[in-house]
Amino acid sequence: MHTLSALSHPLRVPLAAELHSRPFLRLDAPEAITHLAVWRGDQHALLAHLCAHFGVAAPGAGSNHFFHDFGRFRLKWECHTEFASYTFTARLAEETALAHAFDHVPLRHVPSAWLRGLDGRLMAAAHVVLVDGGLDAGALPGLFERSLLAGSRVMQGAELWSDFAIQADGFSRFVIRDTGMRHLQAGRLVQRVLEIETYRMMALLGLPAARNVGAELDRIEAELAEVAGAMVALDDAGGGEGAEARGEQRLLERITRLAARMDKLALDNGYRFGASTAYFRIVRARIDELREQRIEGTPTVEEFMDRRLAPAMNTCEAVAVRQEALGRRISATNDLLRTRVGIVQERQNRQILQSLNARAAQQLRLQMAVEGLSVAAISYYLVGLLGYAGKAGKALGLPLDPDLVLGILVPVVAAAVWLGQRRMHKKLRAPH
Repeated sequence: MHTLSALSHPLRVPLAAELHSRPFLRLDAPEAITHLAVWRGDQHALLAHLCAHFGVAAPGAGSNHFFHDFGRFRLKWECHTEFASYTFTARLAEETALAHAFDHVPLRHVPSAWLRGLDGRLMAAAHVVLVDGGLDAGALPGLFERSLLAGSRVMQGAELWSDFAIQADGFSRFVIRDTGMRHLQAGRLVQRVLEIETYRMMALLGLPAARNVGAELDRIEAELAEVAGAMVALDDAGGGEGAEARGEQRLLERITRLAARMDKLALDNGYRFGASTAYFRIVRARIDELREQRIEGTPTVEEFMDRRLAPAMNTCEAVAVRQEALGRRISATNDLLRTRVGIVQERQNRQILQSLNARAAQQLRLQMAVEGLSVAAISYYLVGLLGYAGKAGKALGLPLDPDLVLGILVPVVAAAVWLGQRRMHKKLRAPH
């Protein structure tokens, strides 16, 4: 009897395990969390260096997630398409006041040499403190450098506060007050908050590209307008088919170069715009999952993102749409120019064929004239030879009158020569 594993598809178990591969952290207030999102590079080597510092075995090269309790802190590592996230968590002492909670984040346990290895690759960095709702909320403003905070009641059991700004230490800060969350709910909330912070930064990667592409699109659009104006000017100027064909050929070369520039822009930035759209969609989904309730006088996270992040994403989307539309316009202009050049070339080809036909007719007439002369020349030489033969016969005593014989033979010889040439032409024209 076959075992079930022998009957299963080779990918059945890995695909089923994928649903359980990224579990939420088990968090209970008070906790401190440090989250890092590191841009590309050899993420497995970076994780291996961190594990080696603490004498811990690193996961295999094909792993996409890793969790380990290092004693003084716990690490959750996830490898994504463009970045990897490192989430360090550590318990806070029960007596820790909210005003000093950020002094005890788990980053202090991470070796500084390893942090220096992130040089130029850190996309998002955040500290989160998860505290009991009974702590004094009056200390909240002093934890953030900006006076305008976004906050709301979330998931029917907590309060979330942040200014979404990078503080003097290079980290953004979030405070979550547990006012009655159920088991495991804190871990889900923290992960959603960290994903909002990470994915909004990844989404904003498209904004500098959109600005650069927008400036390049302005230049391409201006040149396309020049090409269109030159096409109209060619129609108005006239100047003969030769001049028109040369002008259209030059325009075709210009529009081809514009099409190449547009293709390069699409290849260089198409993925970035698509990724930004996908990241922004994740941000909106995570905000919806917070199930926010307003705290009077304070903007919610959704309102904050709609006011600050949405315009940037709208810019990226508008540039992407404009890039696609301009590409279609260039393609249409290119097709139009190629059609015009093709029509001119067909007209020139027709004129060339007409000229060749006329030249062939002239050559035929010349050939017929030459053939007529050749018939006369050949007949003349044959009649001359026959005349010599007649004179020789008369000298031998034959009763011949050479002049009379020659007179009779002239039309006969000419007709025979003409018929012989006709037969030869038929044989040459006959298919082999």
